[in-house]
Amino acid sequence: MMPQASFGSTQRCMSGASNALGTRRDADSSDHILRQNEKVCMTVFYLNNPASGHKNGRKYFPLITAFLKENNIEFVSAQTDFAGHGTAIVRALDFSKYDALVVSGGDGSLFEAVNGYFANPSKKRIPIGIVPIGRGNAFARDLDLVPERWEEAVKAVAAGKTRRVDVGKFSTQGNLFYFINILGFGFVTDTAATAQKLNMLGDLSYLIGVFHQTITLNPYRLTMECDGRRIERENVFVEISNSRYTGKDFLMAPDAKIDDGLLDVTLLNKLTRRRVLQCLPKIYSGTHGTMAEVETFRARHLKIETLPAKMLTPDGQLMGSTPIEVECLPSAIEVLAP
Repeated sequence: MMPQASFGSTQRCMSGASNALGTRRDADSSDHILRQNEKVCMTVFYLNNPASGHKNGRKYFPLITAFLKENNIEFVSAQTDFAGHGTAIVRALDFSKYDALVVSGGDGSLFEAVNGYFANPSKKRIPIGIVPIGRGNAFARDLDLVPERWEEAVKAVAAGKTRRVDVGKFSTQGNLFYFINILGFGFVTDTAATAQKLNMLGDLSYLIGVFHQTITLNPYRLTMECDGRRIERENVFVEISNSRYTGKDFLMAPDAKIDDGLLDVTLLNKLTRRRVLQCLPKIYSGTHGTMAEVETFRARHLKIETLPAKMLTPDGQLMGSTPIEVECLPSAIEVLAP
């Protein structure tokens, strides 16, 4: 879908401090906020995923565009039409024309936007505003942004307050990608792959996936080099977290911070089928770390091999496989947050 221009206000930005997102950030890369009582006036590129949240994105699009106008934000908008479209759109943008990139959707929509962002050749870097309207919204949750209060995300864009956050970088099968929420493989990923095949069953598909993977449970050999330390395990799953949650309610890394320059690693090692079923409910509350079969630690750089190769789920997307190399990029991007 071709980008469409729209304007939230006929008033034009004055030179200097009025265009705070474009000007002040160049002078000072630290967190900043528009001066109190200063009139907000900016231009953003707004990208929406109409398929997000069981196709709720289609319903939210006119609501969000109207709220952008109400908050005096000028914008050019586009909607994605297929998987990977968000990456292609953001990669081709001329960032010099915008004060921010605003993305509405879920974790997958943000994944595509972030990968397009890092592939974009523009010299100017702009902050990303996140309007959570997807099913998971795990990263947005760490910014205290939730679908039930999506208007607050737009207001955060208008306020212009930013913070720097970490991003994960990984290579697989000769290709380079980025994740902002979580990268995993093993039981959780294999369950998601099974559930995707049964997508027509709705929420029941994931439950069927859990039982299928439990019945066919088969630990694999894991070799990991973690900041120079070698680890070998008989493993069930690995989850590498930048933020605390994965999916809608799984508190995979309860102590993770999105700006500490580290990735939180969770290993579930060899265990019985009964113990698997005991572990999964604990992830909802973030208490799985108390189990003897669970290891948690932090790392900046990881090299991972498995036997056999395992499919990956970066930010919930089924793609790529081990072996992989993973690195935390500290303070790699700015996001607009309350």
